[in-house]
Amino acid sequence: MTFKKIMGAIGPPLIFGAIFLGIWELIVVVFDIKPFLLPAPTAIWSEFLERSDDIIEATLVTGTNALIGLIFGVVFGVAMSFVLMRFQVANELVTPLAVALNAIPIIVLVPVFNNMFSSTTEVPRQLMVTLIVFFIVMVNVAKGLRQVSPVHMELLRSYAASPREVLVKARIPNAVPYLFTALTIAAPAAVITAFVAEYFGGRQNGLGYSITSNAAASRNAASWAYVIGACTLGLIFYLVAVGLEKVLSPSQHSTKQQSGGLAPGGASA
Repeated sequence: MTFKKIMGAIGPPLIFGAIFLGIWELIVVVFDIKPFLLPAPTAIWSEFLERSDDIIEATLVTGTNALIGLIFGVVFGVAMSFVLMRFQVANELVTPLAVALNAIPIIVLVPVFNNMFSSTTEVPRQLMVTLIVFFIVMVNVAKGLRQVSPVHMELLRSYAASPREVLVKARIPNAVPYLFTALTIAAPAAVITAFVAEYFGGRQNGLGYSITSNAAASRNAASWAYVIGACTLGLIFYLVAVGLEKVLSPSQHSTKQQSGGLAPGGASA
């Protein structure tokens, strides 16, 4: 990718971000808004530089929990999607249960997990991330495995293809773009879930706890400095997910770019 293409991709967001921060700073200064109500971007950046070591440490903790939960969620979600595709009874039983479980608020589930495991472990947060990612991946990949073009299915049947050959030659290739769409949704969702789960007990070492503790002490600029860490972490996860799609499935990524939209299944997540 040439420098011109890179700037064409990141230039508009950077310009918009600079304008937004400039307006934010101007509003705080002109209207003399107190720091405990809304800190200025310059104050937030100053706190970020001053607390950079602590922010990096907290970001690594939250990022590790998000990554572990993301990996397990993707693995279990893909595995379950194959089960749902193969057994209609399992699809009818598991899908409503997964929907109901996903509808339960984090504030309810995390305290339950904290009571199940030691307060010194990160398992409750990782388990919460796994559940969120599992649902997103399962719904999308199962849809991709089922919604194969009838023309392709008829062609394979005309060649007397076995169920295994249909799976390998039609269903799995069709599910690949659904998987990457689910991954681009699940990656930032994993980060959000990881640090929100820190609000409700457990070890006091991640971004979520740092944000709430500083906000409770009216150190809003410091709280926003940790928010920068959370935003950066979410962006990294998203970009890695997009990068994996470009590397592992370049033809699918090219097709999506030409069509100007997401691959099928994005809306279902």
